[in-house]
Amino acid sequence: MSGHSKWATTKRQKAVVDAKRGALFTKIGNQIAIAARAGTDPAMNPSLAMVLEKARLANMPKANIERAIARVADKSAAALIEEVYEAYGPGGVGIIIEVATDNKNRTMPEVRHTLDKSGGRMAEPGSVMFQFNRKGVIEISEKGDEAMMAALEAGAEDAVEEDEGIVIYTVASDLMKVRQALVDTGLTVTSAELQYVPSSYVPVEGENAEKLEKLLLAVDDLDDVTNVYTNAE
Repeated sequence: MSGHSKWATTKRQKAVVDAKRGALFTKIGNQIAIAARAGTDPAMNPSLAMVLEKARLANMPKANIERAIARVADKSAAALIEEVYEAYGPGGVGIIIEVATDNKNRTMPEVRHTLDKSGGRMAEPGSVMFQFNRKGVIEISEKGDEAMMAALEAGAEDAVEEDEGIVIYTVASDLMKVRQALVDTGLTVTSAELQYVPSSYVPVEGENAEKLEKLLLAVDDLDDVTNVYTNAE
């Protein structure tokens, strides 16, 4: 599971830019609206609690959050549907694309067109997914052996130190429990969410690496796309 993806770093940097122009809030708002369908009380709905934490960390305005939750009760609002697409990128790397859409007939062609013009292609369901596992992924700003040990004692499956802190991996169902244990220990959680984590990484270099980054950024820029994952190293 452990490994480094340049895309993970690029995505973090892009999130800062997207937050400034409001694009990130649109994506998170769609995730809130979907999660809130299982209940609008975060104390009783762990999925909503997790997305609200993501909104808080992104400094999403309270009014935007309330508006997203209110969509559940708005009978005139278009229903959002969650979809997961699988694709291949330059160098044969696998790509998982999560979307939240009110019109699949619009979203899938947009994703397909973006992939095609950027050197990628849609894949058959299941042909890429088997290379990924659904995991809880938590990022903390602390580094060093003490923080690493605290992460493992909190229930982490694995932990990897990177430039900006430590990335912690958990069983999907343990995400919120481990996050709370880390907070209780005094560590600074900067991100906590479910992700598709590659079981192994594929090296990509040179021209293919440049093409892949442009492809991933283009797909992530689509309004209906909420998350993009790749097994490129």
